[in-house]
This record gives sequence, structure tokens and C-alpha cells, in this order.
Amino acid sequence: MTWRLEIVHRTRYDYETPVLSSYNEARVTPTSEDHQSVVSTRFATEPRVAVRRYRDYWGTQVNEFEVIEAHQSLLVTSSVVVETEEAREPENSVSWDDLRDPDLVDRFDELLAPTTYTAPEAELTAAARRIAASCPTPAAAVLEVSRWVNEEMSYVPGATGVKTDASEAWEARRGVCQDFAHVAIVALRALGIPARYVSGYLHPSKDPAIGEERAGESHAWVEAWTGSWCGVDPTNRESIGHRHVAIARGRDYGDVSPVRGVHSGGGAATLTVEVVSTRVR
Repeated sequence: MTWRLEIVHRTRYDYETPVLSSYNEARVTPTSEDHQSVVSTRFATEPRVAVRRYRDYWGTQVNEFEVIEAHQSLLVTSSVVVETEEAREPENSVSWDDLRDPDLVDRFDELLAPTTYTAPEAELTAAARRIAASCPTPAAAVLEVSRWVNEEMSYVPGATGVKTDASEAWEARRGVCQDFAHVAIVALRALGIPARYVSGYLHPSKDPAIGEERAGESHAWVEAWTGSWCGVDPTNRESIGHRHVAIARGRDYGDVSPVRGVHSGGGAATLTVEVVSTRVR
């Protein structure tokens, strides 16, 4: 059985003084794939401007736009309707020996290498290897790492920021979904399992009423390759299913931030983000 979700995501910037011009990229539009089918999308800005669309290196749809008139606020609105599938377990079609094959290591080099947010950490790496020692397959290790990160970390909003890396979050043993994902990625890559960061949305209820609007969440989780890509959510200790809508993928958060850009003038800015999620079927 599928769910049909309607998600409205509004991002608003209010500037201290007028912005003379700005260049922006938004990664807020899902695409159809194995786990989800996109029914409709709408992307709009205020002030209204022309929008160019392209796929980035990782396959994420990007909405690119310039505002060349003076403005003291910028509103970006994405409205999507997506059908999502139920959760499935990671594919168990490669062995530990398969992951050590030089051709496979070369193929997934970028998703095995350290990044700004996912530099190796000695204690974390050692713990991951202890976990893997009792796992007969990489697919089993993916589930066990997700479970273990969930148990070791505490979800504490405000404890970290968007620039917090995996080592800092692991040392504190707390953070938000971004941190849980980064810690899990470090552990998986230490085992030779290709892993990538996914940003998207999570419906807050496991059994939502049809037609009920809920304050939704931007969310982050992990996809690991064990013969094919499959997602796990270490923050909620579950596989990716009906509640999850994927938007963007990359090596870490730096590749997938929802809205970013540069502007001339404007002074300090206040950011407001609102996500509303409704199960419509």
C-alpha cells in the first residue's frame, strides 16, 4: 500500500536593509524513484522571477534563480504531492570480500572518502569495526550500525549547528538528524560500505489521519550500497518507508542544503522555515 503525501515547504528571509540583488539555489523538489513517485510539483518565489532547473552532480533537482531588483524579503515556496512505498530491508547481494574489490572501491571512491563533515574518528571507527565483526553481511551491518547510532546518540534540538561535524557530534553524543546521519556515514565508510547523505521530509505521525495537516519536518538519513542503494533512518531507528520523502543526496550536508545563495547588501537576515505535511490518501 502507498501513501500520498502533500508537502508545502516555505523558506523566508527577512533582511535588515534592502538586498540589491541575489543569486540562489533551492534543493526542495523531489524526483520519482524506487521508493517514491512524484504526482505534482510547484516551485515559486516572491519576488517572482524566472527559474532555471537542472540536475546537479548527485542527481538532485536544483531550482536556480536570480533576483535583480531591490528586495527586503525573499520567500521560496515548494508544494509537492508524492506517493511513497512501504519500507524494505537493505539488499543482501554483496559480501565483505566483494566490497574490497578494487574496481568497486574505485567506483564508489567519493562515497567512501572523508569529507568536511565526515572525517574519520578513532573511537567511532573502532566501534564500527567491533559491530561489523558479528555481522555476516554488509546489509546486516547497515541495520546494526543504524540501531547502534540511535542507541548511543541523544536527539537534542539546538545542541549542534549546521556546521557541526561528525566528530563533534559523536564526542557530545547528541545532536539532530543531520548529526545522526553524519555519525552513521563515518561508521559505514570505515567498514568499506559506500554511504551517502539524504535530505528530505519526514511525516511526524506513523498513522496519520487522512486530510489532517501536520507541522512536518525537514529530515536527514543515510543510504548505503549493499548491492543496491537502500535507506536507513538512524534518528528514528527505522528503514525508509511511507513517512519519508527524499529530496537531495550527496557526500554530506554540504551537498544538499535546501536553500543557499549569495546577495549584495541586506545586512543581517532572519530565517523562517515552515513545513506542512498532509496525508491525502
